[in-house]
Amino acid sequence: MELVDLIGKALSVRAFYHKLVSANIANSQTPGYKSKNIDFRAELDRRAGSAGRVSQDGKDYKVTENESGEGLVRLDGNTVELETETVRLTENQLMYQALVQLASKRFSMMKYLIGEGKR
Repeated sequence: MELVDLIGKALSVRAFYHKLVSANIANSQTPGYKSKNIDFRAELDRRAGSAGRVSQDGKDYKVTENESGEGLVRLDGNTVELETETVRLTENQLMYQALVQLASKRFSMMKYLIGEGKR
């Protein structure tokens, strides 16, 4: 069940990242808004290493703000680059779907093995 637990934790981090990127996109025209990001691998490692439950409400994620912007700096202080955020959102959706498919295959395999054990 370790793999299933790891997939569940990865899905939780991906879901939080989706909310974060969506907020960046929603605030792309808000003056002074700083785009936010997380290090997926570091967050997953932290959750995989934690024996107890980690909060799912986003309070314990290490969220970083992009102060300078990755490209041109806007006059209003907003550091969101809509194209970059759209690519991040699309990539995250694909990774989330891949994890769901992996979990589904794992459960199908377990169901098959349990069914074969009855014979």
